[in-house]
Amino acid sequence: MAKSFASTGDLTEKKISFTEIGPGFYAFTAEGDPNTGVIIGDDGVMVVDAQATPKMADKVIARIRAVTDKPIRYVVLSHYHAVRVLGASAFHADEIIASETCRGMIHERGEEDWESEYRRFPRLFEAPESIPGLTWPSMTFTRKMTVYLGQRRVDLLHLGRAHTAGDIVAWVPDAGVMYTGDIVEYRSACYCGDCHFGDWPATLDAIAAFHPDAIAPGRGDALVGPAKVAEAIALTRDFLASTYRPVAQVAARGGSLKDAMQACREACDAKFSSYAIYEHCLPFNVARAFDEALGIDTPRIWTAERDQIMWNALQG
Repeated sequence: MAKSFASTGDLTEKKISFTEIGPGFYAFTAEGDPNTGVIIGDDGVMVVDAQATPKMADKVIARIRAVTDKPIRYVVLSHYHAVRVLGASAFHADEIIASETCRGMIHERGEEDWESEYRRFPRLFEAPESIPGLTWPSMTFTRKMTVYLGQRRVDLLHLGRAHTAGDIVAWVPDAGVMYTGDIVEYRSACYCGDCHFGDWPATLDAIAAFHPDAIAPGRGDALVGPAKVAEAIALTRDFLASTYRPVAQVAARGGSLKDAMQACREACDAKFSSYAIYEHCLPFNVARAFDEALGIDTPRIWTAERDQIMWNALQG
């Protein structure tokens, strides 16, 4: 029997958790589905990543309203992917903030990414008709931007290329809390289809240098305590190296993409096959690693058509 494309066969709803990772800091998680961060300040709320549709975002809003009635003033987009941004309109925030690179990537490939992601993983796009269109940031920055929620200071930082070229983190210095988006995952596969394998480890080093006491990762459980933070960073680093190294070796000797897939499985299946969305990510990760090993610095745009061609070529 042919394997279902990407995650089209994943129809099981996940259990939602809304975990307090510090006073006024929360992580909305769902067993490996995309996470959302919540920061409650003196005079308002900041949301980090917006889910894939307004209907999905309503689930986050319900949890926020269970702990505060303060207005949602800011939505921060950690990067451009559809599952992170297309629900932003539901929050009715004063501002939507992202890196300037993220905004450029929305312009360059946002429509294609929307169609591609929806076809890959339709369960994450509950009520897709509620999406009003692409989400456009109203404020952008290049390296650093500081936002104050009353006395609560939040630094938004672009620390380097990683999961995408435009990733940012939200760092709360007085509390030691960081929201990393998909730069860090916890026992969930990293999606590397638009990544920069060569740069990502240094960006992880930059995160570790802040010595966070708690992290809300892009996927997986919230992480409280330096030991859990260090574990998540180490696991993410190992996943990246274990994916890229065997693929690069195949590319260097002139092997095929299918050869690279087999080599990657031999290196990764035993360690990571239990991770959420592992099988979903694997073909896209191998394709991007193969490209990068061949010197293609800017990830090629994924379209629904390219997805299917690549997927079909790598099955069996």
